[in-house]
Amino acid sequence: MKITDALRAEHIVFHNLFDHIEKQIPRLKNLHAVQAVTSVLEGVLEDHGIVENVLLLEPLETSLGHIGHLENFHEEHEVIDAALQDLRSCGELKRGKQLLLRAVQLSRQHFDKEERVVFPLIEKQLKAKTLNELGARWAEQRDVSATSD
Repeated sequence: MKITDALRAEHIVFHNLFDHIEKQIPRLKNLHAVQAVTSVLEGVLEDHGIVENVLLLEPLETSLGHIGHLENFHEEHEVIDAALQDLRSCGELKRGKQLLLRAVQLSRQHFDKEERVVFPLIEKQLKAKTLNELGARWAEQRDVSATSD
């Protein structure tokens, strides 16, 4: 399995999670509930980001950097992280819901950009063998079995 296919599959799960969170935000009755949802979102985004950084961004830092995507990619991560950080210190329910919705929207936009721009670029830059090797490393990190294309 190519690393880009594995990450696209993870993105499908995230998009479903984003849909669910967006539907639940109006139903959250207190700030503790908002922060609990935020904690889950933050945890899964952090784990996914580590995998992407180690398996994709670090090996492609030079080629992505030359065309300006790497800096933008990191900036988007920082904006999402800042929204989540603001949520941790938020003391008001309405504002907490707004910040959570903003973090979800930013995450969704970032994932969409990865799927439209970054993953196709990676597939052009790397050979199929390398993509499959990175996919195997992803499977090891995720403790799943993956088959090569």
